[in-house]
Amino acid sequence: MEIIETGLKGLVVIKPRVFEDPRGYFFESYNKEQFHKAGLTMDFVQDNQSLSHTGVLRGLHFQNNPYAQGKLVRVITGAVFDVAVDIRKASPTYGKWYGLELTEQNKTMMYIPEGFAHGFLTLKDSTIFSYKCTNLYNKASEDCLLWNDPQIGINWNVKDPLLSTKDLEGKFLKDFESQF
Repeated sequence: MEIIETGLKGLVVIKPRVFEDPRGYFFESYNKEQFHKAGLTMDFVQDNQSLSHTGVLRGLHFQNNPYAQGKLVRVITGAVFDVAVDIRKASPTYGKWYGLELTEQNKTMMYIPEGFAHGFLTLKDSTIFSYKCTNLYNKASEDCLLWNDPQIGINWNVKDPLLSTKDLEGKFLKDFESQF
């Protein structure tokens, strides 16, 4: 398993060792010992899975304290453009984002620590996306930044994504008071 720093403290890309043969493939999507050796000592308490079709954009979501969540994310089938935005007010990279394609072919994962907003754009129909979370979901603590905030400047490469009401009503970074 290769763990790659992104330039945003705590946000890492994880490339598993994949063993393929004519029968298919096998890889470890999580190994507590290897994660701990790399300084990733979180405990996961909830797994989530979503199904989305091409052009669906989910995000930029996060939960405030005391229910903030770290997330280990990956694609099971399909493909997404996955993005994390640093919302830690004391961070030198506050408001900066990092994004990459997660696909069923590359099997790449990303660990998004507490203090980041997260979102993804679905690139293929019937994409199944998996999240391992470090805290339980709590509706009262959820929040959302606007997916197309010009201050953040994410290039989603899409004009009219399919959005939820919550995502349409996300906050601008300039109007947001970070709890992190």
